[in-house]
Amino acid sequence: MGYGLAAPCADVTLPDIARLCDCFYIGGTKLGALIGEALVLPRKHVPRLLSVVKQSGALLAKGWLLGVQFDVLFDCVVGKGFEESLYLRGAKNAIACAVLLAQGLRAKGYELAVDSPTNQQFVIVDDELLAKMPDTVRYGFWERLEDGRTVIRFATSWHTTEKDVRALLDLL
Repeated sequence: MGYGLAAPCADVTLPDIARLCDCFYIGGTKLGALIGEALVLPRKHVPRLLSVVKQSGALLAKGWLLGVQFDVLFDCVVGKGFEESLYLRGAKNAIACAVLLAQGLRAKGYELAVDSPTNQQFVIVDDELLAKMPDTVRYGFWERLEDGRTVIRFATSWHTTEKDVRALLDLL
């Protein structure tokens, strides 16, 4: 959710999502949390929710410890707004790195399969390049095209640096 909210073309905010949804969850690991997701219930108490969670075995005995991560990610302890939160700053970093990657790929003559506004870039490569791709380059297979080329996916994260992007571009 963070990468979508941080995308420059995003037309919804976290308060919009809270207003429009009865419940939603925020994943933490893609933006730096060790483990866990936060279930958000923006409305009144949901009857029997805790009982259902306990009965299905989804309640962790020390769940408060996981919640501390979200306090830090959302800067709840110091009372900052969401726009200044560690969560959104990390997401914006990933988007900035993805934009830099897309620009660099285009400058090198690579074709992008889609114009992605998020932290994912989908690059069309030929088999020769794919075979030469070093083991140090991590990418995801996306799809094989009819013309024999392949779409691969690069994803930036809260932890990606400009140096990382430049190193990848140098390898390519």
